[in-house]
Amino acid sequence: MREELRAKIIDVCNKKIDTKGDNVGLSFYAFFANKNDNPELLMEAATWWIQVHKLDHFVKAYKIKEMIQNGL
Repeated sequence: MREELRAKIIDVCNKKIDTKGDNVGLSFYAFFANKNDNPELLMEAATWWIQVHKLDHFVKAYKIKEMIQNGL
């Protein structure tokens, strides 16, 4: 996964945790605007989320953040 996406995921997770608490869940769509302005990056996130790690639609933000920080 490219560093740009890793940084974006950690930033979004931090913001969600700060505003909604440790129990907040999110989907990979949380990292993108409501328009498809970067399809390659969206597909990279979707592939990591769905195909590589087989995650559910909603996953706790802290878990995603830990996975990214651990290089998964």
